[in-house]
Amino acid sequence: MDIVLDYMPFLLFAAVCAVLMLGYPVALSLAGTALIFAGLGLGLDTMGVAVSFDAGFLSAMPNRLYGIMTNQTLLAVPLFVLMGVLLEKSRVAETLLDAMALLFGALRGGLGISVTLVGMLLAASTGIVGATVVTMGLLSLPTMLKRGYSPALATGTICATGTLGQIIPPSIALVLLGDVLSTAYQQAQLAMGVWSPKTLSVGDLFIGALVPGLVLVAAYIVFVALIAWARPSLAPPVERQQLMQEMNHQGSLWPLLLRGMLPPVALIVAVLGSILGGFATPTEASAVGAFGALLLAMAKRSLDGPTLKAVVQTTTQVTSMVFLILIGAALFSLVFRAYGGEELVTELFESLPGGVLGAMIVVMLVIFLLGFILDFIEITFVVVPIVGPVLLAMGVDPIWLGIMIAVNLQTSFLTPPFGFALFYLRGVTPDSVPTSAIYKGVIPFILLQLTMLATLALFPELATWLPSVL
Repeated sequence: MDIVLDYMPFLLFAAVCAVLMLGYPVALSLAGTALIFAGLGLGLDTMGVAVSFDAGFLSAMPNRLYGIMTNQTLLAVPLFVLMGVLLEKSRVAETLLDAMALLFGALRGGLGISVTLVGMLLAASTGIVGATVVTMGLLSLPTMLKRGYSPALATGTICATGTLGQIIPPSIALVLLGDVLSTAYQQAQLAMGVWSPKTLSVGDLFIGALVPGLVLVAAYIVFVALIAWARPSLAPPVERQQLMQEMNHQGSLWPLLLRGMLPPVALIVAVLGSILGGFATPTEASAVGAFGALLLAMAKRSLDGPTLKAVVQTTTQVTSMVFLILIGAALFSLVFRAYGGEELVTELFESLPGGVLGAMIVVMLVIFLLGFILDFIEITFVVVPIVGPVLLAMGVDPIWLGIMIAVNLQTSFLTPPFGFALFYLRGVTPDSVPTSAIYKGVIPFILLQLTMLATLALFPELATWLPSVL
């Protein structure tokens, strides 16, 4: 009995994971399970059972709620969501994909390369994985299958490209991760009894993610090109003239390319350029992006009354979900700490062989394995608040840790059985393509993402160099 009471924080964590796997809403699972364990701790303490539960942590809940609702950083969430939904409705991807297909289609694997580049630009414009995967699946998958592409290669490329929205800024995942790690960094400083003027912001993670994101895009392109070179039948070239006839496009390619690339590139420059140049915070840049996406949708005349209503409803639903999860996560974190979970994790990490390296390997492995059964939001709000303060107190660079976690979380969209990118694509894939082909197609890209993770571990400068320069 005493052993069970000593490990109550781990039981709380296991209970939350079990409830989430049963399919209950994330916010209610976090808050409900935490309240049950809090009541259990108070009840055992009343009965005189020796349990390490400090009820004083619960008194911090009102301040936590107020802090969440007044957090300026989190204001970027609804604005980036609004920007992404507006771009999805304005059908920017169609013209862009046509232009890229004409530009690269004559090469072996050219359509796969086009999908990757368009997905990169959409990721840097919207940051929403589901929208990118569904859009690319509807627009490019039929063409790729018709042109003789392997179903596994075609679906794997689309799924993997869609997940770039996790790591390429502006990314909602980086916004949420930055807020959680910022709190963890403050807790780590308190635990060490020191104060440093250095802070962690969402802008730091945006800047730190640029180089790893571009390297990952290059890795995808190289992989598709190598497959097309080694086995041309899996990714055959397409005659440009034939594509132009099917698209009813005559004349020069460059006007189409300019018309397709100019809007998203201008929006990317406006959002990321203002952050990189120091002219705006990520929150301010998100407002610029939302306004730019609104103007773009109006210019394309795709923003009628019903569409605007759908955009507002989707933005409100996603924002409400995120903030409700934040509230549930705050309660879970307080109850976990009330049971002495932070001290228990610290003792566990300090006892691991290899010190900081051993602790990082264990954390990355746990996050990767949880990605098979949980999505990135659940892992961000359940795991990161537990391990983040401990790792940061051990001297881990906060920007490097954030990018490592972000790349690791990216794999959760591809790993079966609950990889959301797989579900998104399955919903728009013809019945002639079996689900096994989709699962088979994403395996090489999962390995590429894990290779990127190992490269970041060996060369942290990939994530830390650009923030240090800027």
